[in-house]
Amino acid sequence: MKTYNIAAVPGDGIGVEVIEAGIQVLKALAQRAGTFALNFKQFDWNSDNFLKHGHYIPEGGLEELKTFDSIFFGAVGALNVPDHVSLWGLRLPICQGFDQYANVRPARVLPGVKSPLHNGHEIDWVVIRENSEGEYSGNGGRVHRGLPEEVATEVSVFTRTGVERIHRFAFELARTRPRKHLTLVTKSNAQRHGMVLWDEIFYEVAKDFPDVKVDKELVDAVTTRMVLKPSTLDVIVATNLHADILSDLAAALSGSLGIAPTANLNPGKRFPSMFEPIHGSAFDITGKGVANPIATFWTAAMMLEHLGEPAAARQLMSAIEAVTEAGVHTPDLGGTATTRQVTDAVIELIKR
Repeated sequence: MKTYNIAAVPGDGIGVEVIEAGIQVLKALAQRAGTFALNFKQFDWNSDNFLKHGHYIPEGGLEELKTFDSIFFGAVGALNVPDHVSLWGLRLPICQGFDQYANVRPARVLPGVKSPLHNGHEIDWVVIRENSEGEYSGNGGRVHRGLPEEVATEVSVFTRTGVERIHRFAFELARTRPRKHLTLVTKSNAQRHGMVLWDEIFYEVAKDFPDVKVDKELVDAVTTRMVLKPSTLDVIVATNLHADILSDLAAALSGSLGIAPTANLNPGKRFPSMFEPIHGSAFDITGKGVANPIATFWTAAMMLEHLGEPAAARQLMSAIEAVTEAGVHTPDLGGTATTRQVTDAVIELIKR
């Protein structure tokens, strides 16, 4: 029997609640399958510890994390810690340190879920986000702090290696989908250096994928296309910042941030990949027991797929869709179900 070692990093806010729910579902799934086992180790890297000890990740933490097969991540962010401190203290060191350059965010309207779009049933997208450089490279600085002439620079970094590999990843994924359609998102009309390189490399890589249909859209224009003509999109590839924004829009159009999953992949598997729900720490509902665990369950299915357990991933997705279709919805989807009730309903279907 294959055993997978999973590092669970619940983090902050509802991350603690949904990761616990996800672990329960995954354990039930492994027990039902009987062909693989999951060992979880909890890491209490969160904002409370940061305030106590001055760090999110302790010395040697990343080295230990490297020994795991996958990372199951909840959320990071707290009301009493600046967002840039928490993000650069926990999530980004893992993503960048483990070269998780491909961020994958599928979006579709699950059965029984209502989209704000009248034609929301046409949504079936995958947003591919460059996850290691671009606008979130951390390059820049501030000088003359506090003076009238203070200057801050934020430098977007685009390397040929980084751009080519994310485009190639996006083409390879698009090739596996029925429509084989990839949309390049850009802003090269205004950003004439990095974004022009982004475009040029895309069309260079496209020559290796003649079976994939391509088109190009400016990032502002693609937002209107997502709302007005969802059926014209399939796979979208965009930079770190642009895809971060577009994937949140995709989740909202699919019904709720509470159902949207994410995979931060190191495609070559040199390092473990990290899987997280999209919604963040959501302190407005923390501790109320109403956080939607569906995003975490869908994320868990993506993790199983990446680990090499596609049958278990399909079984989990079937259980998720049966529960949403049955109307067992948390308040973000207009229902009254609790996190516990949704989790129990999914586990019950898995056990059957």
